[in-house]
Amino acid sequence: MHELAAEFAFTAHIRGRGDEAEAIKREAGFRARRWVVERTHSWLNRCRALLIRWSKKPENHLGFLHLACALITWKTVRSLPLPG
Repeated sequence: MHELAAEFAFTAHIRGRGDEAEAIKREAGFRARRWVVERTHSWLNRCRALLIRWSKKPENHLGFLHLACALITWKTVRSLPLPG
């Protein structure tokens, strides 16, 4: 996998099995990073209408998904400090 990433001049962020556990033992203050997708799914699972799909129409479910994403974005932007 690392050879393929190097062939296309990518920086690989792929850890082998047990590498993260070893890094936690070696480095004091080391925190495992949650991937962006995992974090977003966690935020979306807070919305009960998405977690348990009550709506039968796909348009309604898509509308709830868009609303949840808009609320997450609004909360994130609102919590950022203003520039300057």
